[in-house]
Amino acid sequence: MSSQITEVHASTRHVPGTRGKTPAPFAVLTAVFVATAASLVAGHVRAGEVSGSVTLTSDYLFRGITQTNEEPALQGGIEYAADSGFYAGAWGSSISWLSDSDPDISSQVELDGYLGYRGEFGDSGVGWDVGAIYYWYPGDYPGGFNSADTTEVYFGLGWEFLSAKYSYAVTDLFGIPDSDGSSALDLGASWEFVPSWTVDAAVGKQWVENLDGGDYAYWKLGVGKSFESGFDIALAYNDNDLIGPDETWTVAITKSF
Repeated sequence: MSSQITEVHASTRHVPGTRGKTPAPFAVLTAVFVATAASLVAGHVRAGEVSGSVTLTSDYLFRGITQTNEEPALQGGIEYAADSGFYAGAWGSSISWLSDSDPDISSQVELDGYLGYRGEFGDSGVGWDVGAIYYWYPGDYPGGFNSADTTEVYFGLGWEFLSAKYSYAVTDLFGIPDSDGSSALDLGASWEFVPSWTVDAAVGKQWVENLDGGDYAYWKLGVGKSFESGFDIALAYNDNDLIGPDETWTVAITKSF
């Protein structure tokens, strides 16, 4: 994490993980993905589509906090979405916050697996999304560190250009001891004001269980441009209410496929 964030506000992704066996939640998600792939091959899952993207960003921010010490990150993901509303995907990014916190830690990548269902409330135009995500940080760790690997469940709503998402940690939150039950609320708006141009705004709140001074708010405002070639470019201003000069501008280039 950035040195701008003080210890009292070490609220997310500050405490590295332990060396040991693969946690049960990751094993469960792995089994689900294997089963999904097998079903696809066997033709037991209705037709759907596979999509993905690769992104180069000037800084990887998660809930308003840099994961790369304000350095660039390479990211990519792939998702299968069935006609029934079921979806499953994987996403990864380069990171440095773990090794920055302790030179004995080798982890330099975040790998996420997620699955869920999407749908709509009748013909209301209001969509819903419920699922689970597992954040995995492979690498070597010194003994005595609480695992940074985290599992969250989430529920989201969307209408027109507005969205809301609530996330709840069923494990310790990114290595913070006794922080299971932490939660986050994200509110967003994305408006295409002219064809291929969008303005995006978001505000969120992270609540951290059993960490004094750990709760904080974050927000961003940006603009994006889409191209027929499948490339997108986005510029955003980001900030949070943690102690220190955390405001930053980010530029990201994405290729979708």
